[in-house]
Amino acid sequence: MARPLLPDDLWTEIAPLLPPPRPRPKGGRPPINNRAALIGILFVLRSGLPWEMLPAEMGCGCGMSCWRRLRDWQAAGVWAQLHQVLLKRLHAAGEIDWSRASLDSASVPAKKGPPVTGPNPTDRGKPGTKRHLVTDARGTPLGVRLTEANRHDSPQMAPTLDAVPPVSTGRRGRPRRRPDKLHADKAYDAKARRQECRARGIVPRIARKGIESSEKLGRRRWVVERTHAWFNRFRRLPIRYERRADIYEAFTTLAASLITLNQIRRFC
Repeated sequence: MARPLLPDDLWTEIAPLLPPPRPRPKGGRPPINNRAALIGILFVLRSGLPWEMLPAEMGCGCGMSCWRRLRDWQAAGVWAQLHQVLLKRLHAAGEIDWSRASLDSASVPAKKGPPVTGPNPTDRGKPGTKRHLVTDARGTPLGVRLTEANRHDSPQMAPTLDAVPPVSTGRRGRPRRRPDKLHADKAYDAKARRQECRARGIVPRIARKGIESSEKLGRRRWVVERTHAWFNRFRRLPIRYERRADIYEAFTTLAASLITLNQIRRFC
């Protein structure tokens, strides 16, 4: 049996994070409820369908109503909070493997140009966005950062590591946000990158140009490439159709939350 777009375990986590509805002193048509709006958002994220083609029979209201809810919840920090809550749940179960993390990026073509786009050097200079991602040893997305496609990977290592939220177990002790080791490819081979890792208490395992064989480079880092493939299963993400950077970031963070939820179902 197919899993519903909005299963109960996801709704249980996100419902307390949603801000109360805005007051409507002048009356008018009542807004769609939050659960229906979230179903519409998830449908567009998974299917890649344009907002205006959201099926009316789904009972989610019009596509623009769902778009506004996505925008407002992004501004309220709901999607980042949801990802952090799910990471805490996974960490409390002891199922985040902090022993090794992997870092890599993936470029995404952008059809509508700026903002947060740049000429993609791997796509004949066409506009694009780059997704920088750090995962644990099992491929759970820990931190995500979006930049222009022409940004070099290397300087984005520290900001991507700093995008990992503090994750607590609900018991005594400091929240955790740093892995023990970090694996990265030759694009990050620089003294400054190793210093940034050590300053954060992370042991760098960065491939060295002209020294290490390419045959062994993917032994630890394949998990982050698999997670990028998981992101691309959400059909709204492989090509960026959103002109607004906050909307594409909202979709990306929501996808990270859904991948983390799948990890919870898998390991917990």
